[in-house]
Amino acid sequence: MKASVDPDLCIGCGLCPSVCPEVFQMNDDDLAEAYVDEVPDELFKEAEDARDGCPTSAISLDE
Repeated sequence: MKASVDPDLCIGCGLCPSVCPEVFQMNDDDLAEAYVDEVPDELFKEAEDARDGCPTSAISLDE
């Protein structure tokens, strides 16, 4: 599964890296980004929680 963050929707609230720091981080523009190519199976639930908690629905999880 691949995670991505739409930079046009992200407001830089920091929720996703606080929920799943193994997948998401804040970049130099203070916006979130997914920094792994594939979400490890053991982090799927945390990545889903980050996606579901995103206030602007900027996170996508695709197979």
